[in-house]
Amino acid sequence: MTDLVVRPLVAGEEKLFESMPDPLPQLRKVGYADGLASGGYRPEHTWVALRAGRVVGRAAWVLPPGAVGEPWLERFDLDAEPETGAALLRAAHEALGGPKLYHATMPAYWRRRPQERAVVEPPMAAARLAGLVEGGERLRLSWTGEPVPATAGRYPIRPAADAAEINALVARIADPEVLTGREVALAVGGVDLATEPLSWLTGPPGDWRVALRGGEPVGLAGTAGDACYPLLAYLGLLDEDARGELLADAVRVLAEGGAREVVADVDAHRVAVVADLERTGFRRLRSRITFAPATG
Repeated sequence: MTDLVVRPLVAGEEKLFESMPDPLPQLRKVGYADGLASGGYRPEHTWVALRAGRVVGRAAWVLPPGAVGEPWLERFDLDAEPETGAALLRAAHEALGGPKLYHATMPAYWRRRPQERAVVEPPMAAARLAGLVEGGERLRLSWTGEPVPATAGRYPIRPAADAAEINALVARIADPEVLTGREVALAVGGVDLATEPLSWLTGPPGDWRVALRGGEPVGLAGTAGDACYPLLAYLGLLDEDARGELLADAVRVLAEGGAREVVADVDAHRVAVVADLERTGFRRLRSRITFAPATG
């Protein structure tokens, strides 16, 4: 690595960042130039590793304007050995005031596909060498117009009455199953979607759906049709058997409102939830593994 140069970008070097071919073009992502224009990406938060003038590693931390948290690593591509990526990360971490979260995004079935594994494993190895600790994996799924399955009607579903009813149910649901955009809500607004979703999801209470059993609420789904795209933002249950009917109802409500796509994020270890989402017509878009600074 004697000829390696690691440094941040300076204004006007967008083309240098983009000179490295996208190794995973099938993944949806905000273009670097668009991110600069919106203020989320900044040259001083963007680092490159160069050999003989060629970009062999690039990393872009993002922080939207007005965010209350710290920047997180959103783009990290490597066309070199993990040690080079680790050198890039260490230099950037020192300049940024310490290690930051890294959300490693990859195709949904990357473990089954050797070509994709060859792309995503070196940056993750570099993150470990730089002292970041691998955490949980989350899946993003998307419904794009598949027929919603018919339900047995065992659980009547109605709109939430008001914010008080939503908050009361949220307080009873210890571990919500779907929290879409949880990482962004925490970094940008300082909001934990699991405990205070109405601080982030500002639509009308009627966008929330309540599943009933014997007249009593046993499930809550928060739909957001006016966010950056339609999404199933929250799903929490007091009766797991209500999951399928509540999912189908939430998708139907969004589709009737004009949604052509609905996205949902779920922890990968929730096998039953993923299966019910797929039965409702969702398909896996991506996987995301979070690496966090070591503690202690």
